[in-house]
Amino acid sequence: MATSLPAAAAGTFRLGDMTVNRMGFGAMRITGQGIWGEPKDVEACKRLLRRVVELGINLIDTAASYGPDVSERIIGETLHPYANGLIIATKGGLTRSGPNGWHPACSPEQLTKDLEGSLRKLRVERIDLYQLHTVDPKVRFEDSVGTLARLREQGKIRHVGLSNVSVEQLRTARKIVPIVSVQNRYNLADRHSEAVLVECEKEGIGFLPWYPLAASELARGDSPLAQAAKRHNVTPGQLALAWLLNRSPVMLPIPGTSSLQHLEENTAAAAVKLSADEVRELAR
Repeated sequence: MATSLPAAAAGTFRLGDMTVNRMGFGAMRITGQGIWGEPKDVEACKRLLRRVVELGINLIDTAASYGPDVSERIIGETLHPYANGLIIATKGGLTRSGPNGWHPACSPEQLTKDLEGSLRKLRVERIDLYQLHTVDPKVRFEDSVGTLARLREQGKIRHVGLSNVSVEQLRTARKIVPIVSVQNRYNLADRHSEAVLVECEKEGIGFLPWYPLAASELARGDSPLAQAAKRHNVTPGQLALAWLLNRSPVMLPIPGTSSLQHLEENTAAAAVKLSADEVRELAR
């Protein structure tokens, strides 16, 4: 991707042997309400995805459970054959019972089924980044990770990532297979995964913060977030994304939206530079 494109303003990161611009895109919202079923306007979602690539975003995150199957299918229909360097990351290990209904399902059989479905819908023979979507309390964690290790050995997965894990689980997984990324909930208002982020920094592992834009409760009145946004002439949401990018060099935000306007705004946040003092003040 050309470095003059908006998403490249945040710099790059190496995920294993893959280089990505640090501002990515989460494709959860190109589905129906409650992340269930078809979107209201499939063609609008396809236009959005094409614009994602035009902006220089070369890391798109999705999952088998988004729809389910809908997000991956629309990505495959719209962007395949994929541009050189465009990384489509997906996830397996959650099943759905309806709108906003999510259930861990990380048995070897289910993960293999999810992976095979993702290959078919994304129209590829190998997933560049395949992530364990969650930890299933009914399945031995080592068995879930071991399944992804075997699928990687079979050539169906290029790199393995984790989602919603602890430091201990990350360390356990790394004894089984190389891990290039972790995707945990993290934003200005919720930093319960701080220890996981620190571990990723220490080990050079990419950190994909999900729900990165939880800024509304921090943006009221004369809050530090609102003041900083005014100083930089950006929205509080853009400032929240900029804070993530400036917080750590391993941070790879993947804000999701179904709106072209919000996509443009989110991507523009890649160019917002904060001082170390601003990063610390906002963290407080």
